Amino acid sequence: MKYPIKKAVFPVAGMGTRFLPATKANPKEMLPIVDKPLIQYAVEEAVAAGITEMIFVTSYGKRAIEDHFDSNFELETKLSQRGKYDVLEIVKNILPKGISCSYVRQHEALGLGHAVLCARHIVGNEPFAVVLADDLIDGNSSTCLEQMVATFQTNPTSTIAVQQVTMSEVHKYGIVDIKDNTHKLSRIFNIVEKPNAEQAPSNLAAIGRYILTPEIFNCLEQIKPGSGGEIQLTDAIAMLLASKPVHAFQFDGTRYDCGSKLEYMQANIVYALKHPEIKVALREFLAQLQVEELAEITA
Repeated sequence: MKYPIKKAVFPVAGMGTRFLPATKANPKEMLPIVDKPLIQYAVEEAVAAGITEMIFVTSYGKRAIEDHFDSNFELETKLSQRGKYDVLEIVKNILPKGISCSYVRQHEALGLGHAVLCARHIVGNEPFAVVLADDLIDGNSSTCLEQMVATFQTNPTSTIAVQQVTMSEVHKYGIVDIKDNTHKLSRIFNIVEKPNAEQAPSNLAAIGRYILTPEIFNCLEQIKPGSGGEIQLTDAIAMLLASKPVHAFQFDGTRYDCGSKLEYMQANIVYALKHPEIKVALREFLAQLQVEELAEITA
């Protein structure tokens, strides 16, 4: 029996304060990794996993995201007139055929859980994915969501992507409690939002990929504001655990927290070194950038 995942929720209402002033008038999800914005990488990952309905939970000032996935007749006409057909094809295929987009507003900054709840009327009574564009995951042979969707076909329970973090970082994440850390898929017995190192049940952190069953919505409606006065998705998952199994999935791939300036720059370098237009020249530049030159640049 197949359990198709056809809808993905993208919570994109955050203000991106860690990247001010760049995000004062530009959504953080539109920050580029080389020549594509973060949100496009996230949508491409969902498309690769067979998802066809993209649901964006937005807020004031996020119109650029909607415009990015819409057609632009004037731009396409000018590119065609100038004979820039290769760029024209890129622009026209930002959103592949057969993929739809919906937009819903989160009118108050009440947390990730509240953002997911805002999409309930579009998701309906079916399992769905949640994708945080800040978490850029460079997959190996397949994307993180492809791996999770494949796993869901044989184990149709709510599933959270996790990775190991240092104990000094556990206070930044939802941390899961599992009994066996040797398998890619493990049942979760507890999840704690942003614990200190002494309270953390492990160092396995939930990162921005989820497959959730629709029961999560009832939990989101019942929980009270938690850490930071927000409706935490982690708290709703903890409630769901009381009645339904939830699993942690250790994916194959490298994750870059692009809400962090350092990891954002690291992602740009790694992806640029794969980019067909600039990879050779960039490798040469980096090879020439000796320690003495770095010292001069940073002086």
